Order: sequence, then C-alpha cells, then structure tokens
Amino acid sequence: MSKPVQHYESDDLVVSFDPNVCTHAARCVKGLPAVFDVKRKPWIDPVAATVEAVEAQVARCPSGALSCRRKT
Repeated sequence: MSKPVQHYESDDLVVSFDPNVCTHAARCVKGLPAVFDVKRKPWIDPVAATVEAVEAQVARCPSGALSCRRKT
C-alpha cells in the first residue's frame, strides 16, 4: 500500500517527502541535521536553516524523495 506524500511548511518554503521513493541514503539527515531529524516529530523542520541551505540539501537527495518549492 502506498504511503502519502508528507509536506512540511515554513513561511517561505514547502518541503515534500515521498516515503514511497526514499532509499534511506540518509544524506538529508547527515547533511543538515538541524532540519532533518528522524528522532523528532515532525522529522522535517524547514525553519531550522535558511531557505537556501534547505534547497541545497534537498537537491542532494539521491532518490528524489525530497522536493521543495518557495512560497511567493
């Protein structure tokens, strides 16, 4: 059964996570632990870093499970 895509928002950004695509490479957690922390609920906190830092880390996701868009 497919899991729903999760969305995490700040005032400026929406980060989306597709658990059906994730390969658990953990680049997000290792690269930006203030934002991506699997021990915390919610596990993605897009306000914990700059928009640019979050965008850069999301771009490093090897599976494409993470995506983000700026709110304008």
